[in-house]
Amino acid sequence: MSFGDPNNPYGPPQGQPGQQPGYPPQAPQGQPGYGYPQAPQGVPPQQGYGYPQGQPAYPGFPGGNVMPMEMPGLMKTARVLLFILAGFQLLFGIIAGIAVGAAQDVSNGVGSGDATDTLAGLGFVIAALMVALGALSIFLGVKFKNGGSGIRITTIVYASLMIIGGLVNMVNGGGGSATFGGLISLAIAGIILGSMVNSAASTWFNRPRY
Repeated sequence: MSFGDPNNPYGPPQGQPGQQPGYPPQAPQGQPGYGYPQAPQGVPPQQGYGYPQGQPAYPGFPGGNVMPMEMPGLMKTARVLLFILAGFQLLFGIIAGIAVGAAQDVSNGVGSGDATDTLAGLGFVIAALMVALGALSIFLGVKFKNGGSGIRITTIVYASLMIIGGLVNMVNGGGGSATFGGLISLAIAGIILGSMVNSAASTWFNRPRY
């Protein structure tokens, strides 16, 4: 019995051509070794324990995509109230200016004096001040979207002055429409001030901008 016979079932297994006896069989050319898939030639191997590559990093970490922050509800409320307050201030300033001008024309026809001119000048100053405050309210409301901590501080000071003005108006108004207007101004300014001094306002106005 010859062990060299390829048809002998009791002979040693025959290796592939060119394989030397006594060595473990080699994997065929082009086949993956040890059961793991091999990367094609010219393609760099993927890194990271099989996790998909090219995914964006977590938001907020270096190199990641920072998601835009949505304006908190309190900031939206304060912004709307600023626009409403601006409408009242502009309307009152225009009406006051027209009324003072008409009164001055009437007084000029009858005979004017220093006291009348002084009151007319004071009325025009108040009307101009109200128009300026209305413009400031609109400016602050617009800047709520992209403004920083300076807008927040300005709004806090502005709302505080509005509260003081509302209290003075209520005390010296003597009742009627003056007291009602002071209550409305006081309520709106109080809500705006309360919205500006909480942690949500600090987070919003100090958020990172890219």
